[in-house]
Amino acid sequence: MLAPAKTGDSIAWRLLLPRIISANLNGIRSATQKGFFDWLAGQHADVVCVQELKAQHDDLTERMRAPDGLQGWFHPAEKKGYSGVGLYARREPDRLDIGLGIADIDAEGRYLRADFGALTVVSLYLPSGSSSDDRQQVKFDFLARFLPYLRELAASGRDVVVCGDWNIAHQEIDLKNWKGNLKNSGFLPEERAWMTQLLGEEGWRDIWRQLYPEIPGYTWWSNRGQAYAKDVGWRIDYQIATPALAARAHSASVYKGEKFSDHAPLIVDYTE
Repeated sequence: MLAPAKTGDSIAWRLLLPRIISANLNGIRSATQKGFFDWLAGQHADVVCVQELKAQHDDLTERMRAPDGLQGWFHPAEKKGYSGVGLYARREPDRLDIGLGIADIDAEGRYLRADFGALTVVSLYLPSGSSSDDRQQVKFDFLARFLPYLRELAASGRDVVVCGDWNIAHQEIDLKNWKGNLKNSGFLPEERAWMTQLLGEEGWRDIWRQLYPEIPGYTWWSNRGQAYAKDVGWRIDYQIATPALAARAHSASVYKGEKFSDHAPLIVDYTE
């Protein structure tokens, strides 16, 4: 839970046994109808990052804006029914950055940052390149321009976690049919190399893989065939953190008890 800790005459905020959830909703209105917020009410999360809102501010109901003790902030895409990210927390952030300040990226609603004391949480929706060669190039351009922001965050001295749909399966363990996807967006050599750099020389940590080196942890399943029923999935939703925060992650889970989306929520619990 979020709790105050006195520092001299001021109040600094820290996280005590926090739970952070990330979920691609594939439409916040659809996920609401499928029971996402009913489920979320029982999760006692401190921060929740959501992606693929597919909604504008005016489309959001009161419960979508402030569900059960949480308050929400949103970055919709300019295009209606497309993309968009949001973040919920139990208190107002000290700093809120809606977008990266890069016009074409921000037009698609892909980045939202919130600071709580020494903690930074980012809700991220990295582009998919599966629909066309042009969109794959948009994805490559995003990766190239996003890396300096990640470096800046890593060098800030803050505890940082970037939660969301990264649209990249990093290693063979991260998708069921890896041999058949070597030339497909989401598992291309260039994408995987970018992720290797991020988790290597750039110093970031993949929480799920740190905790569970041998468990696939799929978070997305195609709607084709019986991919979900047969667990033919991809792990493309991550919580990626700076080392000190990653060291405090003690458990994680992917919730499949109900199906709110073609993605499943990723839940991580951190210790003080």
